[in-house]
Amino acid sequence: MSCHHLGQQGELGTQDALTRLCLTSCEMAPSPLTQEQHMRVGGAHADAQSSAGGSGRAARGHRLSLSCPEIYEWQGRVAGVEKPGKTHSGILAVSLPSVQPLQPLSCPSSARQFLTGHYWALFDGHGGPDAAIIASNYLHYCIKQKLEEVVGGITEAQPPMHLSGRCVCDSDPQFVEEKHIHAADLVVGALENAFQECDEVIGQEMEATNQKGGCTALAALYFQGKLYVANAGDSRAILVLKDNIVPMSSEFTPESERQRIQHLAFLFPKLLDGEFTRFEFPRRLKGDDVGQKVLYRDYFMEGWGYKTVEKADLKYPLVHGHGKQARLLGTLAVSRGLGDHQLKVIDTNIEVKPFLSCIPKVNVFDFALHDIQEDDVLIMATDGLWDVLCNDEVAHVVRSFLAENRTDPQRFSELAKCLVCRARGKKRGHQWMLDDSHEASYDDISVFVIPLHNREED
Repeated sequence: MSCHHLGQQGELGTQDALTRLCLTSCEMAPSPLTQEQHMRVGGAHADAQSSAGGSGRAARGHRLSLSCPEIYEWQGRVAGVEKPGKTHSGILAVSLPSVQPLQPLSCPSSARQFLTGHYWALFDGHGGPDAAIIASNYLHYCIKQKLEEVVGGITEAQPPMHLSGRCVCDSDPQFVEEKHIHAADLVVGALENAFQECDEVIGQEMEATNQKGGCTALAALYFQGKLYVANAGDSRAILVLKDNIVPMSSEFTPESERQRIQHLAFLFPKLLDGEFTRFEFPRRLKGDDVGQKVLYRDYFMEGWGYKTVEKADLKYPLVHGHGKQARLLGTLAVSRGLGDHQLKVIDTNIEVKPFLSCIPKVNVFDFALHDIQEDDVLIMATDGLWDVLCNDEVAHVVRSFLAENRTDPQRFSELAKCLVCRARGKKRGHQWMLDDSHEASYDDISVFVIPLHNREED
């Protein structure tokens, strides 16, 4: 498959690329993708409207080969980009980072064994493209590194208490079993740690180069028969199967994470610097509300209550607005992401980063528990698609398109293009409109369509 690009004049910081990367572990894992499919990742990108501050979209697809860390050393280069080269399929191919395997260290060739993984990611930038570009260049390297650190546990039926194999307590295996710790949990932990480390690298790089901005991150990893989807932000991934739709992520917005954000403000009130109130009200309070009992919510509340309004409650709410208009500290529309280390609330010294988590929520899909069909796909897309199309609408487009284009070898790439065009709509006068006359997406749109079926198993 190939990447299809759509854009208007004025596109800023957009980068789509396919890369291959050698990475680490201990035995070959089956892949749901054929050789051709995992080397050629499908996606489409359109820039419907560039933001005033500039935004970045970066996309990545990798094949990750993991070797035993005690056998191999790896060297990587994060900085420096090779000039993109156009392949026969029209894909922009780069090598980021450049990772070269060294010679085996005192290990016979017969002992070389590998685990293979496949990785895709979308990074939706805000405040400039820099954070998205750095993340797209580095997150997969962090994932490789974190998987290497736990590979000894991943290859065991039950992860050992001590990775070295030492048993301090005879009942260690029982404690691990009682905690229901499995190999998949180590992969989830590796992804969480990788996001954390990548965020630190972005912060250091942005500070050193005096850059600003951040990005959301949606990453998918196929590894040892399971699909792991890690999300920090408002992008979304769904599996469109023959008979159902499986959501693989959930969006993180100031509204969806209100309680976590409010609780942090409760624990560390100095973070608000006396400029904001942590309480949520149905609307911004006015002077005439002082002394009245009004609806409110605090960090420990799912429901609503009434409180007597004090003068301090007239401050700007920590989380304010509804839907796409909801903002964290009146600044950001997302509550998780990478970067934004230098971001402050305008005209204040209040830092947004303490409230912005970089830790993803990871969902796992076990291929062994499902009968994957030929037209089953993973859809990954930035919020520009989901703003105007719901899961059911996307699934309907996917199933209809694939059923009508069974013989087209480029059908997955064409499907990605179709979804982008569907959300972008058509220009009618001065507006872009959908076919149902609703307003089309005004945001940038990036889409991956990834086939799950392995024809070689038929």
